[in-house]
Amino acid sequence: MYKSIIKPILFKKDPEDAHHFTFSLIKKTFNLPILKPLIKWFFKYENPVLEREVFGLKFKNPVGLAAGFDKDAKLIDEMALLGFGFIEIGTLTPKPQEGNPLPRLFRLPEDEALINRMGFNNGGVEEAVKRLKARQSDILIGGNIGKNKVTPNENAVLDYLYCMEILHPFVDYFVVNVSSPNTPNLRELQEKEPLKKLLTEVKTANIKKKNPKPVLLKIAPDLTVGQLDDIIEIVLETKIDGVIATNTTIERDLLQAPKEQVQRIGTGGVSGKVLSKRSTEVIKYLATQSNHAFPIIGVGGIFSAQDAIDKLEAGASLVQVYTGMIYEGPGMIKRIKKGLARYLGKQ
Repeated sequence: MYKSIIKPILFKKDPEDAHHFTFSLIKKTFNLPILKPLIKWFFKYENPVLEREVFGLKFKNPVGLAAGFDKDAKLIDEMALLGFGFIEIGTLTPKPQEGNPLPRLFRLPEDEALINRMGFNNGGVEEAVKRLKARQSDILIGGNIGKNKVTPNENAVLDYLYCMEILHPFVDYFVVNVSSPNTPNLRELQEKEPLKKLLTEVKTANIKKKNPKPVLLKIAPDLTVGQLDDIIEIVLETKIDGVIATNTTIERDLLQAPKEQVQRIGTGGVSGKVLSKRSTEVIKYLATQSNHAFPIIGVGGIFSAQDAIDKLEAGASLVQVYTGMIYEGPGMIKRIKKGLARYLGKQ
């Protein structure tokens, strides 16, 4: 139904308009008394073999919704009905910001990919907290945090600490996002010394809390081997709890879309199938070189159960999806879980 009816309608709309339309549709339909139990029943799939404990948290299944879809925590309860094991909100910043000028989201159907340069558009961390306080679902929530565009890198740590302080009682884990290509100079924070300083301060503030939460780092797929070695060293030295690999890529070489079209689109991060191989390579490198010293959440180009299995075999403990759901529809989540259950049941 999604591919034959809903997707063609959505793909006739501007991508960002389609996103807002989808949000509105989900909000209106998923909460109808007659539809809500049907939706939950249709997408529900549970199997004990899918359950796992990672960085001290118990997940019903390893398939999560990646950051970027529900930045402002507007659809937590609704998306929980689709059967995710966890949902990551954000990227959230201390102050609301509009993000980059429109248009800033583009489809590449030939590649089953997206290009975005959203720029951390969100309503601010405090608005998200209001919604988190009102949520009904008990699904695990990750809080992906970043800095405001106007905050210089030398003051970035203050933005991350502020977001953590406000979000702390309402999320189950944190993600320090320094890997988006769409905020000027943000990726400079991935360099060894700035990153070590940032993570040390975030970790220190977190462990002072009565109930410390796991802290993860989200990295770009475009890092060199030397930079990945630095990441391993920093994670071990700062004792953060894990890594999310990976964010979107700035590489365009593997795209099948006409070069003229890609050039017209301009800057932005690429997600989708084109990212699958590289994100898996990064996961495998981190896991192997660190001797599996920390958990990894694998994200990038997951469209099927086999894609998720590839991430787990490379060394990931959990996976996240986003772009695949845009192309395959929400039924993809159940299909991935069933495939994973078959795979894990044979081990």
